[in-house]
Amino acid sequence: MHKADKEAVVAGLVEQLRQSESLIVADYRGLKNANLEKLRGRLREHGASFSVVKNTLARRAAETAGTEPLLAMLEGPSAIAFIRTGGDAVAVAKALSDSARETKILTLRGGLLEGVPISGDDVENLAKLPPMDILRSQLVGVIIAPLTQLLGLLSAPLRDLVGLIDARIAQLEEGSAPVAVAVVEEPVGAVAEQVDAAAPELEAEAPGEDVEDANETTEEE
Repeated sequence: MHKADKEAVVAGLVEQLRQSESLIVADYRGLKNANLEKLRGRLREHGASFSVVKNTLARRAAETAGTEPLLAMLEGPSAIAFIRTGGDAVAVAKALSDSARETKILTLRGGLLEGVPISGDDVENLAKLPPMDILRSQLVGVIIAPLTQLLGLLSAPLRDLVGLIDARIAQLEEGSAPVAVAVVEEPVGAVAEQVDAAAPELEAEAPGEDVEDANETTEEE
């Protein structure tokens, strides 16, 4: 390979490394081309590409891209699954793990999960996780649950107040007659108090005295 070609390959690897959110390295030694193409198709479905690389050029690209932890994984025939941003790392790990189990040839060395180095065993464990959409929903559930509880605590007094108001309205509707009587009784009581206060004056001007005076006048006549 000419120097210009090598530089082009390194530049391409650097771009892939910088654009990839995560990556998984595998030893593909002995894997048939048919198996390799089948695996590539499965990985593309989950937002990843699978490239066979020359270790010397991959090391240069890793140093340039600032992904030095990758250097320790580039021993022997190497292929890298580049997982682009938005790709499903869990599904990619599962596809690689299934291929390793089916072919009994592919070997998982490890990788970088969002920049963090992981081992081959970590890749296998990653492959056992639920699909990414389920993981996201579970994470959202964990985050939302405390907020929902807090909202319930905050809204409980308001609900209680509304409940009390509704109960009072129902009570007033059911006992509307007694309420009306109570309203009527109040002015009646006030009138009675006015009558009691005026009783002495009324007694002083009672018509009985006028009758007696009239009778006495008649007898004198």
